[in-house]
Amino acid sequence: MHRRTAAFRTGLAALASLGLALSAAAQVPPPAAPKPASPAPDPAFEAARAAFEALPEPERRAVQDALVWTGDYNGVTTGGFGRRTFEGIATYQRRTGAAPTGQLAAPERVALATAADAARKAARFRVQTDGASGAVIGVPERLLAKRSPLPGGTRWQSADGRVTLDTRSFPPGATDLDALFERATAANPERKVTYKLRKPDFIVVTAETATGRSYVRYALGEAGIRGFALSYDRALAAEVEPLVIAVANSFSPFPTEGVSPPVAAAPPKPAPGPGPNLAAPPLAPPGEARASATGLNLGGGRVLTAASALENCPAPRVNGLPARSEGAGPVAVLRVEGLGGGAVPPLRTETLSEDEALLVLAAEANGGRSVAPGIAGPGGVYAPLQPGAGGAPVLDRAGRLVGLVARAPAGPRLIAGVMPPTRYAVVPASALADTFKGRAPASVPAASPSGAAAPVLSAVVGIVCGR
Repeated sequence: MHRRTAAFRTGLAALASLGLALSAAAQVPPPAAPKPASPAPDPAFEAARAAFEALPEPERRAVQDALVWTGDYNGVTTGGFGRRTFEGIATYQRRTGAAPTGQLAAPERVALATAADAARKAARFRVQTDGASGAVIGVPERLLAKRSPLPGGTRWQSADGRVTLDTRSFPPGATDLDALFERATAANPERKVTYKLRKPDFIVVTAETATGRSYVRYALGEAGIRGFALSYDRALAAEVEPLVIAVANSFSPFPTEGVSPPVAAAPPKPAPGPGPNLAAPPLAPPGEARASATGLNLGGGRVLTAASALENCPAPRVNGLPARSEGAGPVAVLRVEGLGGGAVPPLRTETLSEDEALLVLAAEANGGRSVAPGIAGPGGVYAPLQPGAGGAPVLDRAGRLVGLVARAPAGPRLIAGVMPPTRYAVVPASALADTFKGRAPASVPAASPSGAAAPVLSAVVGIVCGR
């Protein structure tokens, strides 16, 4: 958590640096100093830069914006390529099971745009013109559901009052940036300014107290001064700080034309409704034990999972029993002496259709199980999954096994308190054929999604990594 918080603080500071490119103010260079030897070029980085810069600027900016929403990038959406963009793309690729080249092929860009669009929709993030201030700003309306007027602006606030977004505007001559900067950075024993930037046409200040954090930005233009302030309970930092970056990237103080949310590709078709008996997996309370991966008990002391889900699990245990891994390739079969029960779902051999509805069955804390709605995508599944879902069986709505989730997120991925669907690579059913030879499949009623999942759900087990 500390690493992630530090990363987002760095990201918030980077937002301020956007003004360095936008400001025309000249800087007096320091005295020349001997230049250190240039590091050797990184071929992978340079190849990724060339591929990225070959894209039109709107697409470059849209890729960066999408990476913000998938939680893989915490910088400004300028369309420029740097180490942070390179690492953001590589992180996204690792998480989705692709080679971390830092270059996004066209299908990957479409998949990334789909995941980002799902995250925006989960947060109900709406880029809008604030009539009171005249600025354009993105608002996560699921979190900030309360709206009220302010002098020269608008307040959006969470239901519990722990997160507040204010827009403000001042006509020419009413105040100046110096006064606003002085007020935002004034000495206060109960508040520490963590970052400040004063340029001729804008200011940025971040600060924190014992219980809260804030981000303030004002810009100067012919129409006066416009800006916003976002404050939040520091206990909500992991949830809110990605949204701070999204809000700041969306902010346009003096728009000259209509603004719409950035999209890297045509918006995806909506996922089919999950039905009344399906829900995204609940969050585990802090400190509660959680499975490291998910397996499918096939009976006879054999548990099926994805080999990638056990990469950092040298001593797996199932139901408290030691497990021994067998097999090679993308599939792992665990031998667990004394493990009873089990079920063998029928394999789906036909190719999945685009946007086909799926179900992901994952192990939860304390032996619980969850059924998450998903949708088929290029090489994987879009679903709201929690840590521990690596290896989880993926079924079609007829209860047939179509594959196993290759990897799960390392931590809960929340946008405004909602776990958005994200793309996860899947080990396909074709890789499971040898494991299922000679095993009679269970009879699966397909009257409803919950009926399709029921015969298999009881065989879903958590895999815990021993020390």
